[in-house]
Amino acid sequence: MASTNNIMDRSEGLVQRRRQPKVEPDNEQAEEERDEEEDRDRDSKETRLTLMEEVLLMGLKDKEGYTSFWNDCISSGLRGCILIELALRGRVELERSGMRRKGLLSRKIVIKNSDPCGDVLLDESLKHIKETNQGETVQTWIEYLSGETWNPLKLRYQLKNVRERLAKNLVEKGVLTTEKQNFLLFDMTTHPVTDNIQKNKLIRKVQDSVLSKWVNDPHRMEKRMLSLIFLAHASDV
Repeated sequence: MASTNNIMDRSEGLVQRRRQPKVEPDNEQAEEERDEEEDRDRDSKETRLTLMEEVLLMGLKDKEGYTSFWNDCISSGLRGCILIELALRGRVELERSGMRRKGLLSRKIVIKNSDPCGDVLLDESLKHIKETNQGETVQTWIEYLSGETWNPLKLRYQLKNVRERLAKNLVEKGVLTTEKQNFLLFDMTTHPVTDNIQKNKLIRKVQDSVLSKWVNDPHRMEKRMLSLIFLAHASDV
């Protein structure tokens, strides 16, 4: 009888050991996905791009080095990138919804941390937001930063030459180069892509997130990647 009990105990132990590996692969897969995200975050400063730079890079024609002349969305899209980049870095946030449960579009941007980011465009925008006595909505700030406002007193908040400044940042990071092209009546500075690997990696990352990785689980998508997808769509790139 004792030997029979020992055999049953062993068999139960064997059954239990068979069940454990079924759970482990999921855990291992989750850990691998976390490791991949951490590896991306550990990219060197030379190759780490801001949301504005990523959207501009996706919108640039590789050989020509300029965005489509028919794209009238990228200007406001890049200003939206600036605001979201500030939010991701913990510099700004939306005001609380309050008792009235304000919608996202009606909630105003408020300063969370006024420390400089180390990026000229971000710091300039943060300074403008800090200077205003009363908060403004995201849409209003996009208009201010784009210079598309009827209020002449708010024109001083306009960010000028945003695309050119972002392109120069990408040139310094080795992603773009600078050339002069003649367009019959005038010469234009262009920025062809030199690091196709960086651009292809960026596009593949977006495609994987939408088409394979988070198809059935979009709520688990990383905030920066989700922001990039929305901003790329809004910028028509």
